[in-house]
Order: sequence, then structure tokens, then C-alpha cells
Amino acid sequence: MIRFHYNLAPNPTKVALCLEEMGLAYEPMPVDTRKGEQHSPEFLKINPNAKVPAIVDGDQVVFDSNAILLYLAEKTGQFLPPAGGRGPMLSWLMFVATGIGPYSGQAVHFTRFAPEPKEYAVNRYVFEARRHWGILDARLADRRFMLGDDYGIVDMAVWGWSRLVPFVLGDDAFATLPNVKRHLDEINARPAAARALALKERHAFKAEMDEAAKLAMFPHLAQKTA
Repeated sequence: MIRFHYNLAPNPTKVALCLEEMGLAYEPMPVDTRKGEQHSPEFLKINPNAKVPAIVDGDQVVFDSNAILLYLAEKTGQFLPPAGGRGPMLSWLMFVATGIGPYSGQAVHFTRFAPEPKEYAVNRYVFEARRHWGILDARLADRRFMLGDDYGIVDMAVWGWSRLVPFVLGDDAFATLPNVKRHLDEINARPAAARALALKERHAFKAEMDEAAKLAMFPHLAQKTA
């Protein structure tokens, strides 16, 4: 059985969706990042980068959410594109991994958690997050899913983050991203999405963002400046 190391952040949630869509048996292994459990020696043996998600599948260890999606798709033969579609699949999967996720995450960090002064950083990361989401909205303007008519792992990767667009860009963000919202709503209606989101009932993660949580999640805060 696959051991799935997770919390409730966007990247683990997309892997939960993938596992549910594929009907794979898995054991949820909560990692409470606000308690610093990602820095434990045991977890660092699984992911030296101290981040979730990660899976252990027999003798295979895979970390980074989009790597996990691709691994599971290739393992099962499910939710892959038809012949000739591998290039677009890889391109958009990496677009989410290197653009949507990092810029959305940094936009949240600087708008909600970073101390002042932060005007430059907020401007840069909110601009880039909005630009990347605009590219996805344009992509979805004339196709049902990211690669066309067929639902696949790229859509799962997008869904992990699109659920949080209002948190990233503000409550009215979907007004300018109608195609992303349509895509989100369609995936939300899938039974596997409901099962993936139900993971939040399985474990009580720490909710407080106190000083200990900030140090666990943002280790640079412990670094002394000269």
C-alpha cells in the first residue's frame, strides 16, 4: 500500500485527488508542518527538502507533487494524454510546478505573513501570480480541460491551486478568471474531489500560526543577521 505523507496545503491535496481518481489504496501519513514534523530525521529520509507531499510505494520514494502525479499516471496508465500529447502534458505540468505554485505561494507569504517593508515583494509576486493565472485562463478559454476534451493529471495539478485563487489574489479574483472558475467547478463536482477534501477530517493539524509555527515553516527567521 502506498504511504502518502501529506498536509492540507495545495500540493498534497492535488496528490490526494490523483490517488482517489485512480482508485489506489493508500495510507494517509499526516505531517504537521506548523509543528515542524517535516524537519524530523525520519521524514528527511523520505524528502531531504523537508516538504510535503511525498509517497512511499514499495521501494520507490517520490517527492514533489507533480513528480508524484506523473509517477502514478505512468504506474497505472491512467489520466495520461493520447498519443502525441506528451509534450503539452509535460509543458503544462511544469508550468504549474515552476510558475503557478511558486508565485501563488510567494504572493500569499508576502501579503499575509511577511513583515514590513514588503511593498516591492508584494507587487512582484502578486503581479506574477496574476499573470500566470491569466495564462491558464486563456488556455482554458477554448478547451474543456488543460489538454483538450480529456481530464488528466495536469487538471489535477491546476485544481490543487485553483481552489485557493481567492486566498492568493483576493475575493474577486475569479471575476477576471472565468475559465479557471469553470474548470475548478467541474473538478469539484467529481466524487474523487470530495473524497480528497474529506482528508481534512482525518487528522487535526495545528491551526495557530504562532511564533513556533512560523519558525517551523519559515526557517530563515531563525537566521541571525550580522
